[in-house]
Amino acid sequence: MTQVHSRPGRLLRQGRTRLHGRLRNLATAGLFLLPALVGLVFLRLIPSAEAVLSSFTNRLGELSLSNFTRVFSDPDFLGSLKVTLLFSLVVNPLQIGLALFLAVALTRHVPLVGVWRTLILLPIAVPQTVSAIVWGVLFRPDGPLNGVLDAVGIPAVPWLVSPDTALMSIVILCSWVGVGYWMTFLVAGIHEIPRSLYEASDLDGATGWKQFVHITLPGVRRPLLFVLVADTVANFLVFAPVRILTQGGPEGSTNLIMNFIFERAYTLADTGSSAAATVVLVSIVITVVAVQFRLLPGKD
Repeated sequence: MTQVHSRPGRLLRQGRTRLHGRLRNLATAGLFLLPALVGLVFLRLIPSAEAVLSSFTNRLGELSLSNFTRVFSDPDFLGSLKVTLLFSLVVNPLQIGLALFLAVALTRHVPLVGVWRTLILLPIAVPQTVSAIVWGVLFRPDGPLNGVLDAVGIPAVPWLVSPDTALMSIVILCSWVGVGYWMTFLVAGIHEIPRSLYEASDLDGATGWKQFVHITLPGVRRPLLFVLVADTVANFLVFAPVRILTQGGPEGSTNLIMNFIFERAYTLADTGSSAAATVVLVSIVITVVAVQFRLLPGKD
């Protein structure tokens, strides 16, 4: 009889012990996460909330849409939107296509594959500001790139000084930095594809192109979706190369929206317009990413 009555008490004590253990684990985890959470709140959430509030506040401190009216009637803002969209339409397919090509090539039997991967990944270790300075030297009218072109009989290219080529120069720089980074995710995705699928396709006589279309592409669909979304967001936020090399010129041909926001906030001290432009940029990014999720096939 005593054993029957003591069993519920023992189960209750065990339950309390497990609960206390879980609470201690949660407290320990929260302690380790606290610095990151504090940084998230003070460096991300609070500035984001202030930007949204500033975008809907006029110079008298009243709630208003005047900031949005001003930016949408500003030719510089409309021009920066056009340049940003054009830049994204060019650089996103270029970077993802090159990253996928290199990922497929470097997961096959290639001599010195480790050396090639290291060389492709080296730009990731270089800060964007340093990369911009290096490419600024390469893009000079009397720089190494034009020297090579001149040696093979091709006329010099006005890389950063002509409205016709300046934006493409930024595309080249950003692709040099980003392709290797996105390639790493796709390489990891290709390594997750069972080798038995390729072996079976070899027995069926499938060519390399058929293997790519029917095995590799479906197998990397999820990492490819991540790369597509992350690359889109990153390229909408490009700032350092433009600010260092062109400051939005010549003739506004490289005036990406992040450069417009910077100039309105820190050069003209127009925080209302810069906040409104930031809200517009975030809205565009969210819309584009949502469309990408909807258009990419598959449910999982």
